Amino acid sequence: MWIAAGSALCALAVAAGAFGAHGLKTRLDPAALELWETAARYLIYGGFGLLVYGVVARFAPRPLPPAAGWCLLAGAVIFSGTVFLLALGGPRWLGAVTPLGGVLLIAGFLLFAFAAARP
Repeated sequence: MWIAAGSALCALAVAAGAFGAHGLKTRLDPAALELWETAARYLIYGGFGLLVYGVVARFAPRPLPPAAGWCLLAGAVIFSGTVFLLALGGPRWLGAVTPLGGVLLIAGFLLFAFAAARP
């Protein structure tokens, strides 16, 4: 499941990046385009993280904490989703939700790191 989710996030990130570069280039101001690019970049970071987590989880000698995968998935969706919406002129209060996604991404990577580092 994690490999599929990571692959889907990566595909969505590439599609969003291309859409921003070609479909939104003339419709958004430079600041909004920069937000869009940031959202696509962090979506692919989360996607790559899930891909690696999924491969390692499949072959690891002991189970990895599922919380790491869930944090990576939720973090990527929340962070990138809110930033995409802000780039499109969404309500400013979404900016208060965005850090939650960032914290979840960080937590996911740290949980994965701690699991990988344990003997």
